[in-house]
Amino acid sequence: MTAIDQTGSVGVDAEETRRARRERAERIGRWLLPLTIMSLAVLAWDRICVWNEIPHYILPRPGVVLQALVTDAPLLFSSLLVTLRITFLGLALAVVGGVGLAVLFAQSKWVEMSFFPFAVVLQVTPIVAIFPLINIYVDNQTAKLLLCAWIVAFFPILSNTTLGLNSADRNLRDLFALNGATRWQELRLLRLPAAMPYFLGGLKIAGGLALIGAVVAEFVAGAAGQSSGLASRIIEAGYRLNAPRLFAALILISATGIVIFLVLSLVSHLMLRRWHESALKQER
Repeated sequence: MTAIDQTGSVGVDAEETRRARRERAERIGRWLLPLTIMSLAVLAWDRICVWNEIPHYILPRPGVVLQALVTDAPLLFSSLLVTLRITFLGLALAVVGGVGLAVLFAQSKWVEMSFFPFAVVLQVTPIVAIFPLINIYVDNQTAKLLLCAWIVAFFPILSNTTLGLNSADRNLRDLFALNGATRWQELRLLRLPAAMPYFLGGLKIAGGLALIGAVVAEFVAGAAGQSSGLASRIIEAGYRLNAPRLFAALILISATGIVIFLVLSLVSHLMLRRWHESALKQER
């Protein structure tokens, strides 16, 4: 709302000014607050090490970890590439398998009732319990890690996409049926667009889980050598009491997970910003 002052000029309503100021403060605080809290936590970590005279092989200071990150960068980043390759391949297979199976479920309730429980069993069984079986039946090391990452990332995409496909407006489905639309037309023009926000939500969850699955698979596989991932570097650093390298590897894994989440969130926003309510609100 706007108001006209005594000079006849159009002024901005006080409520709109307060709302704009509040939104600007929220935009700044969304980035500034986490950075401030993180900086304070790093400072507290450093002071605890200094005041308690903790040796670097027990708890290294942040500066020592940063130095290890720079010194061991060739080794750590080559391992990071191995972990990322498993993560993205596992995520891609999870997308293909999850969406394909969800479409199949949407076409037949009998198929969904028959096979969905198996997907739940895969989801609720810990990957460390499944890995001995995978280790028996699969010879290739990369295939083992890929299978573990896929199992962990598969279910969120399947579950969310199935929910989205089944959430299409029933009146519109009746309208499609009255107009003689085929199953393929109903799927392509109605159900898949309706399921897109659900799929993207599942994709954001699955991105982080694929990274977790890849790292856990490397742990239980116990792979070692130049082509090993970050988990193997963590195990190796632990055996050698090289705490700075261990912390540096952990920081790399955390940073990678954050970047994956941010990239997938950006993809979701770009795909939904013109038509879905959840993204439209972010632009107001």
